[in-house]
Amino acid sequence: MGKVICTGLGPGDPDLMSVRSDRLIRGARHLAYFRKAGRKGQARQIVEGILRQDVTEHAMEYPVTTEISFKDPEYNRILSEFYDGWTDRLEALAATDDVIVLCEGDPFFYGSFMHLHSRLQGRVEVEIVPGITGMSGCWTATELPITWGDDVLTVAMATLPEEELVRRLKDTDAAVVMKIGRNLPKLKRALEAAGRLDDAWLVERGTMPKQTVQKLTDFSGETPYFAICLLHGQGRRP
Repeated sequence: MGKVICTGLGPGDPDLMSVRSDRLIRGARHLAYFRKAGRKGQARQIVEGILRQDVTEHAMEYPVTTEISFKDPEYNRILSEFYDGWTDRLEALAATDDVIVLCEGDPFFYGSFMHLHSRLQGRVEVEIVPGITGMSGCWTATELPITWGDDVLTVAMATLPEEELVRRLKDTDAAVVMKIGRNLPKLKRALEAAGRLDDAWLVERGTMPKQTVQKLTDFSGETPYFAICLLHGQGRRP
């Protein structure tokens, strides 16, 4: 009898994986990871070159990503079937061996594995190995502390309605905004309405080889999937 072990990979640089994650991944006989259909998958790329030769890989390909709105009931139906199916497959694999599931960042911080974790409860033993979050890697890349003293940090998704983003950005000292992509124009408007646009930083591919760090007002072009917007706190200091 095995178990399902989800290993946090950290923000992208393989050197920032925990010793435990590295050890488990190097010894994995079964390795599962999420990816978009037709892509190699960011999680899989992070572990390139450290897998045993006889590992069996299980690519969990999302049936839908941005093709339809996440507000569409069909979106939830399709993804629910996807997670249900992979729950069954992971349970079957774990009947005879451990299964390592890769997760970028930390599994319990907006990670896709959470949808499998809730379904696997009571069916198979599950272990979570935490990892450094992507946002931590990004704010470290700016070489500025994200919070000081009593600063309040807010983590928000750029997918939120614009008025909600404005409210959240006004009512905080420091902020991390994720899931930017096609929502960048909306985010810029919200930052400007909150009086914070000039303070915003954009980090693309934080800790990865093609990392870029710049003020958001200096950015032009299409925002990649791996991008985080940061507002640094300026609170109490000795």
